[in-house]
Amino acid sequence: MPTFTALTTLKGKKAADSLGQAMERLNPEPTGVGVFEVEDGSGLWEVGGYFTEAPDEAALAVLAVAFQAKPFVVSELPETDWVAHVRRELAPVEAGRFFVYGSHDAEKLPEGRIPLLIEAAMAFGTGHHGTTLGCLKALDYLLDTGFSATKVADIGCGTAVLAMAAARVWDGDIIASDIDQVAVDVAEANLKANDMAGQVHCVEAAGFDHPDLQARAPYDLIFANILKGPLVALSPEIAANLRIGGYAILSGILNEQADDVISVYLQNGFNLIKNDKIGEWTTLILSKQG
Repeated sequence: MPTFTALTTLKGKKAADSLGQAMERLNPEPTGVGVFEVEDGSGLWEVGGYFTEAPDEAALAVLAVAFQAKPFVVSELPETDWVAHVRRELAPVEAGRFFVYGSHDAEKLPEGRIPLLIEAAMAFGTGHHGTTLGCLKALDYLLDTGFSATKVADIGCGTAVLAMAAARVWDGDIIASDIDQVAVDVAEANLKANDMAGQVHCVEAAGFDHPDLQARAPYDLIFANILKGPLVALSPEIAANLRIGGYAILSGILNEQADDVISVYLQNGFNLIKNDKIGEWTTLILSKQG
């Protein structure tokens, strides 16, 4: 079955939300509509729809004019077995002592490495993205310094690969959270696939807004691999929930955004320990001052 996409950008969340709602009333109707902020400081929002038959381009043109959006770009996607495609494209990832792989590469597991099985069907958090890879390398760096943690929180956990990495090296109280219940379910499935069921407690939560997260504070280590906006907003909470001398590993930060994030965290009582760039993404290691 062919799939069509129709994408545009425009200024402002309110206008973008309204355009998204208007797209849902198109005929043929889309199978899904997404509205996302473009994380580059431009103030633009992207609105896109997915269709199982060619969309009405005249109607899309009218909507673009009505909402002062750029003309829609309509594309037909080829029929692809995406899981098979991703399996071919995603080689195992080595991040210091950690080895992230799919089951199709199980025979490639080298001796002496800490294995983390994440299937290729899990789009984000496989270790290939610069943010996840950066966080794993940051954890590897802290381990090399002799750091040890008994309480760890992975905020915005996705596949929970970071929480699992921590659970592989420390026998402690480790909790992973995400605002999306689907991600929580994926995290729990990944723990079972790695024979780690019960080693990480998974909860649905926004930030630290969950009694299980609050009961475990203060933490020795907090991961937050999300985006600049939420990282800035969460800075007081991360500071409040981290013990003095503890570490925060932050990512989801475009290189040009790093100075802004660092500045906010310095204002909240942190020292910058390490600033690592992988491609267009920055990962930060910060320590809470006394």
